[in-house]
Amino acid sequence: MSAQPLLDVTRTELEGVVILKPRRFGDGRGWFTESFNTARMREAGIDLDFIQDNQSFSADKGTVRGLHYQTPPAAQDKLVRVLAGAILDVAVDLRRASPTYGRHVSVELSAENGLQLLVPKGFAHGFSTLTPDTMVFYKVTAPYAPDCDKGIAFDDPDLKIDWGLGGETPILSDKDGRQPSFASVESPF
Repeated sequence: MSAQPLLDVTRTELEGVVILKPRRFGDGRGWFTESFNTARMREAGIDLDFIQDNQSFSADKGTVRGLHYQTPPAAQDKLVRVLAGAILDVAVDLRRASPTYGRHVSVELSAENGLQLLVPKGFAHGFSTLTPDTMVFYKVTAPYAPDCDKGIAFDDPDLKIDWGLGGETPILSDKDGRQPSFASVESPF
């Protein structure tokens, strides 16, 4: 019988977008996990230099943050996980030469399921909160650069993303409510 891996890796239909599940060790007190380990990531074929950690809190269910990306030279890889609550995490392929250009993948990440989503450079990223009081934590490979900060309308009809809102009106920032359409964006990737 083989030992259970310390990091389960699931490739998605979008090349480079990966679902990670670090193993949890539990007992009567609760559980422990290595939420990030460089050596384990390298063993999984993921060799990224994360340089910054970010955290967001959304008080209300139905909050949508995104779709965001940074252009080169400040493009970011992101490793996203949830500390409290649950989100529907979305990555949209912006790589013009990709056979999956314009397609997306969505994954439910929660404090309970412990899943993480790796969103590489060349993708727009966003999420909707599925519970109130949701806390999201993510690592990035480049710092925030206002001049490189771009976005796409979360509700763009060409992308056909179901944000899991069940018909509820999303809660958006002013910035996210004014993002351009997918068709009008000239991808730098």
